Amino acid sequence: MEMSTRLTAAAERLFDRHGYMATGMDRLIAVAGMSSRTLYKHAGSKAQLMARVLNERDRRFMARLEVQSVDALFAALEDWVRVEGARGCLFLRSRAETGGETPEIAEAVAIHKAAFHRRIEEVVAVNLGREDPELAEQVLVLLEGATHAAVYRGAEAVSAARAAAAILIERAQT
Repeated sequence: MEMSTRLTAAAERLFDRHGYMATGMDRLIAVAGMSSRTLYKHAGSKAQLMARVLNERDRRFMARLEVQSVDALFAALEDWVRVEGARGCLFLRSRAETGGETPEIAEAVAIHKAAFHRRIEEVVAVNLGREDPELAEQVLVLLEGATHAAVYRGAEAVSAARAAAAILIERAQT
């Protein structure tokens, strides 16, 4: 595995499990199995590394959302929670930890959330055969809420949000 890829994967595991602020560079060095010089050469700063982690996570998450129905969005989230774990949204957690004051992180979060919202709007439009910004916003809130509620409710949270979305879709189709 390429050094940069190995570092990004190790950093994602640590940041996701322990948080951005609680993960020190010494721990990153130990888990990634590289010298501090190599880490800084490939990572730049801790904030740059976090932004790279978020960009990679965005790529993987958004690939799962290449679906044609709102129900399939929730199926993708269920799969994500099963595979990646239920620790809430790393994007929002990292933004909260830094107070939105770290430009690299704030930008990565903003780009991801805008793309996520656009994807939901697209799927809602395909599902209904027309645009419905209000419904897209409601689905967004259900997906975001399910992501966080899954931390303490497990997959049941995603199932409940999925059922609520089905009711909203049915209503919008009548």
